[in-house]
Amino acid sequence: MREAVIPLSSTPSLYVVATPLGNLHDISPRAVAVLSAVTAVAAEDTRHSQRLLDAYGIRTRTLALHEHNEQSAAGEVLRLLQEGGSVALISDAGTPGVSDPGTRTVARVRAAGFAVVAVPGPCAAVAALSISGLGERGFRFVGFLPPKPAARRAVIEALRDDPDVLVFYEAPHRVLACVQDLASLLEPGRRVLIARELTKLHEQSVLLPLEEAAGWLAADPNRQRGEFVLVLEGAAPRTGLDAEAERVLALLLAELPTKVAARLAAEITGAPKNALYARALALKAD
Repeated sequence: MREAVIPLSSTPSLYVVATPLGNLHDISPRAVAVLSAVTAVAAEDTRHSQRLLDAYGIRTRTLALHEHNEQSAAGEVLRLLQEGGSVALISDAGTPGVSDPGTRTVARVRAAGFAVVAVPGPCAAVAALSISGLGERGFRFVGFLPPKPAARRAVIEALRDDPDVLVFYEAPHRVLACVQDLASLLEPGRRVLIARELTKLHEQSVLLPLEEAAGWLAADPNRQRGEFVLVLEGAAPRTGLDAEAERVLALLLAELPTKVAARLAAEITGAPKNALYARALALKAD
């Protein structure tokens, strides 16, 4: 026997509600019940979210809560909770607070002593990961990379050796440049899933080596339209010494005996002492 949906707690609470990425049928019965029962719905774009509310006959009033007004809107949410009401927080699509507004609101509500309740559901990052076949070792959600090329490349460089699968969001006007940077700075054979317009009419996903990603996007202008999730295979474990360990070892070898240099280099860099000693012997031989 199916249990009845009890939408709200008896105490004032903020409900963080996941909403469909595109297909309106992906909303849960509990989410519909909560959105119908709360005092107000705090929405990233009230006009956009009104279409979802109308589709399910939800007449709850809305208030705007987006990246430009989140501090003041969070104050209104707190006022409603203090008056004994409950509020649902939604973004344009997916789960609030995951590269969407909401994090600061949740923090303020928690600091004020009110309950925060998750109403889970769609999330673009998890949806893309689930169809990639790459997530066995775990993953790291990066979100949007910096829009400026130099900053974007610096972040990619910092992630070069991360063994976890990396999940990025990207805008259509930057996705080609993004995969070009990934391919030029990382191993070109690493696999990447390009997923666009998840759950929507023109949904598409492809898994291919990084070195082929830019060509795939450029082959058809339609492939650069929509909202993107990139799921990148983690870095393979390195078998040799990294550049920093090599640099420290060389500096120490110039002043110290081989064994001492290898031992100190291991303490400084964390690299294996045996590997450092073997490398030191090779450098001395050269």
